Amino acid sequence: MRRLALLGSVLCLALGPIAARAARIVVGRPAPDFHATAFDGTKVALADYRGQVLVLNFWATWCAPCREELPLLDVYYRIQKRFGLRVLAVTTEDSAPMSALKPLSTIVSFQMARRFSGGYGDPKAVPTNYVIDRAGIVRYAAAGAFTLDELNEILIPLLKEPPPPDLVAPASVAAAAP
Repeated sequence: MRRLALLGSVLCLALGPIAARAARIVVGRPAPDFHATAFDGTKVALADYRGQVLVLNFWATWCAPCREELPLLDVYYRIQKRFGLRVLAVTTEDSAPMSALKPLSTIVSFQMARRFSGGYGDPKAVPTNYVIDRAGIVRYAAAGAFTLDELNEILIPLLKEPPPPDLVAPASVAAAAP
């Protein structure tokens, strides 16, 4: 009995950090803040995407589904960016060296980042995708590559939503702008 209690304690201690990390990202709750450095050296944070619909994509060069998903995300982004879609693709640390990754960043039309910190933990599977709406609320969180049907099902309704009221300029201010 004592061994069982000890085993239970060890498992709780071992799994506690995993459960705590996973509990940070909850669909329907505010997205955890993050900071990233894009391949071009630009610093970005969650706040930079407020008012936009963000797909936060974690991928790796050795991941076959990731290599299939990136071109789909690129085409989808090119079509939907005018409606407020943004994509930030974050490569894992065990991917190819930066010198091999930089040419890829000139092919895709969305930002790619390597250095990333924030409340998203270390994805246990790639690709892992998060969709954050215009108000900063997590609307989707799952491991696995998107299909075109899934992108449409998840993103089209979000792209049709207006920006939060605090991001919309009052009519008097908009009319006064040159």
